[in-house]
Amino acid sequence: MAAVCKGALAIIRAAFAPENLPNCLRKMNKLMTTLLSLAVASVTCGAFAQDKAGDVKAGEKKIAMCIGCHGIHGYQASFPEIYKVPKISGQGAKYIVSALNAYKAGERKHPTMIGIATSMSDQDMADVAAYYSAHGKTDAVLAEKPSKEPSPQVAALLQKAACVSCHGANFAKPIDPSYPKIAGQHADYLFVALKAYKTENNPKVGRTNGVMAGIAKQYTNAELKAMANYLSSLDGDLKTVPESRFR
Repeated sequence: MAAVCKGALAIIRAAFAPENLPNCLRKMNKLMTTLLSLAVASVTCGAFAQDKAGDVKAGEKKIAMCIGCHGIHGYQASFPEIYKVPKISGQGAKYIVSALNAYKAGERKHPTMIGIATSMSDQDMADVAAYYSAHGKTDAVLAEKPSKEPSPQVAALLQKAACVSCHGANFAKPIDPSYPKIAGQHADYLFVALKAYKTENNPKVGRTNGVMAGIAKQYTNAELKAMANYLSSLDGDLKTVPESRFR
């Protein structure tokens, strides 16, 4: 419930930001529809979701299906277009579980990931997430602010979506653990992910998320790419750590 409410608040802030006031009335019906669907979803999720405690050691024995893509520097996926698979070492455990559940439920449409997530139990997801959240972790402490400032154009785009209200001021400390760290993530992956939230009525491509869809649809693809390029240039916890294939 808290994650849904915080995400909904981000949309409201974005819609009513000073630079967006001339358009707010036009967006009101769509905004209210989105918030209503989120409220319904929060009741459903709250009734059934139960957090599982993950075990790092158990997770290490369950990542055979992960290392072939996420354990190779620069490895690229080819669906729905060519892009680097995301860095998941150092990502938040609750976000990894949330993403896997979204694939399992069909809310994220990617044949390979759907097949993998469908084969996993809740405990499997928790264990794998615990492993990757600690994988490659160091004692380095990130600054509270981004490691580099955006251009004025990109700064305006980020402010329009109120990105920091969910992903943190440095884009590496999300306000809710079920939200992703995005600082330092591959630019081409971020771009593909953002575009996916704009895709509708496609059985093979797209992501269903009321908050992110409402945000992403405000932008042209060129604007999404500009934001992705900036975010990827920042210091963050995310990394690709090669894995041994002999287990």
